[in-house]
Amino acid sequence: MNVLILSPGYPADMPEFTRGLAECGARVFGVGDQPVGALPELVRRSLSEYVEVRSLWDSASVAADLRTSLKGHELDRIECLWEPGIMLAAELREQFGVDGLTVEQARRFRDKEAMKQALDTAGIRTPRHIAADSVAGCWDAAERIGYPIILKPIAGAGSADTYRVETADQLRAVLPRLRHVPTVSVEEFVDGEEYTFDTITIDGEISYYNVAWYRPRPLVARSNEWISPQVIALRDVDDADLAGGIKMGFDVIQALGFGTGFTHMEWYRKADGEVVFGEIGGRPPGAHQVDQMKYACDFDVFRAWGSAVTAGKLDAEIERRYNVATIYKRAHGIGRITRIEGAAELGRRFGEHVVWDTLLAPGTPRRDWMQTLVSDGFIMLRHPDLDETLAMADAVGSELHLYAE
Repeated sequence: MNVLILSPGYPADMPEFTRGLAECGARVFGVGDQPVGALPELVRRSLSEYVEVRSLWDSASVAADLRTSLKGHELDRIECLWEPGIMLAAELREQFGVDGLTVEQARRFRDKEAMKQALDTAGIRTPRHIAADSVAGCWDAAERIGYPIILKPIAGAGSADTYRVETADQLRAVLPRLRHVPTVSVEEFVDGEEYTFDTITIDGEISYYNVAWYRPRPLVARSNEWISPQVIALRDVDDADLAGGIKMGFDVIQALGFGTGFTHMEWYRKADGEVVFGEIGGRPPGAHQVDQMKYACDFDVFRAWGSAVTAGKLDAEIERRYNVATIYKRAHGIGRITRIEGAAELGRRFGEHVVWDTLLAPGTPRRDWMQTLVSDGFIMLRHPDLDETLAMADAVGSELHLYAE
């Protein structure tokens, strides 16, 4: 099978997905705007050929370059696991006659308003929502929906450029920050716990799914620098509190007509038990949440996805063994990391449960916490018992400190 993967070297886990395809026997072609010498070694080893293009965002030019460079090779799949490239992949599929997510289907995964309209039609509970492309439109939507509201880009990913607004004065203050966003979705604010529903799907059937719990909700974490956000991949997906959200996830996949690949959905559970859809992407979650799935079940998620894409089946037996917590840390201060406090004591207490430590070393410049959830590194740990997992995660959140100056 000949598989084209867009942007095989970026973001951070794309090299692993590229490897997953190659290890399943595919001839993997890559296309991107990085020079081949800048690609990670794992990518270079996994690719049969790489096509460098001037810009990934000009589909006609990309298609022309591919026709020239891949002459004589017929493509069986075109894959993209990076949010900004989802539409490009769909356009290339149509130009090359390759099965997969169509432009119309991809639009429903990229355009939050079209997404929710499709789910409204299917009878799935979504937040009340109105698309607005002007200041006046935002004011009108706020009046019709009622405060509190959420403003977010209709084509955004994660919680970037997303704001909770509780009053007219707050809306007046927020609107100038969104001048660079062409169209926003103005939505009802849903008060509840926030979870994910992540899948590997084959021909419309879910073959594997993961449920993760955000502690706290991403919007809260993005609004408060002092917080150490947590994402908890849950072992007990049969918990009755999750049943409504999982059923919703299955219904959403069917309603949007997703075929084969990875999806990442977010949903809310209110205090009264009602479940409400958040949004869904036709790609995996970021911030190393795919690695959480790997450590939760001790299987190679990247190769499993590759098997789904190339063979139409998973090549792994999956057993949910652990809860996995990722605790993202943000340094105190500005500049370079100078010291880390609490790591030795926490290592003594929990070291056997830590599976990954990416904390920035002293001397490293601090990252912009507003631009990346990974922030200044994370601790990933696991335990079969959820209460024990949460206790360890909370200890890392409160007792581990990075300082910068």
